[in-house]
Amino acid sequence: MFTGFTDETIRFFLDLKFHNNTEYFHQEHDRYVEEVQQVFYAMIEDLAPDMLKIDPQMEVRPHKCLSRIHRDTRFTRDKSPYRDHLWYLFRHAAEPREKSLFYYFEAGPDRLGWGMGFWDENREALDLFRKRMRANPEGTLALLDDLDLPRRKMILGGTAHKKMPVPPEIPERLKRWYLAKDFYIFKENPDYKMIYSDKILKEVRRDFKALAPLYRLLRGYVDELG
Repeated sequence: MFTGFTDETIRFFLDLKFHNNTEYFHQEHDRYVEEVQQVFYAMIEDLAPDMLKIDPQMEVRPHKCLSRIHRDTRFTRDKSPYRDHLWYLFRHAAEPREKSLFYYFEAGPDRLGWGMGFWDENREALDLFRKRMRANPEGTLALLDDLDLPRRKMILGGTAHKKMPVPPEIPERLKRWYLAKDFYIFKENPDYKMIYSDKILKEVRRDFKALAPLYRLLRGYVDELG
């Protein structure tokens, strides 16, 4: 059962940041498993039943959801072998990460966030979403309004098409959504203190459930493209 991240979890990340080498990590591996990996696993396991209700095909096995602590340094100047934060994703099992639709959560000493969106640009799925906006702008607005994102302090992130024309039937409040080039909704400036109790689990669970109608709509487009 997840009861919150601990001082030891955050301290491990800070220690690893300043001793980012293989010898240190191997020496502290058991500490990593107990204070970091198992804590993230517990949170994933507590959320798993809710995620399967949102999408029965969701991958919820903790070892498949949690990111690796090891960094891929092949294409970056930063050759630090380990991350100083972790994240997990809920997405379809065995689906390629590129263009996949997912829920995410990430935490570390200097970051905390969660939300839902596409891993990378997915022009085809978003074109289908734009088609829906053109066909039914008021219905699309009603769906987005029901998410109640402002009250949840969640906002639309990503970049926008700069030269894409916006049809006249698209209301002003839909234009940012219509022009989305890549797409994710994220929690804006969450209270970091929540990380130390089960309040973080309750907040993430509420937000993930609230985003379910939009997730299912977008998931339908991804499946349609096959």
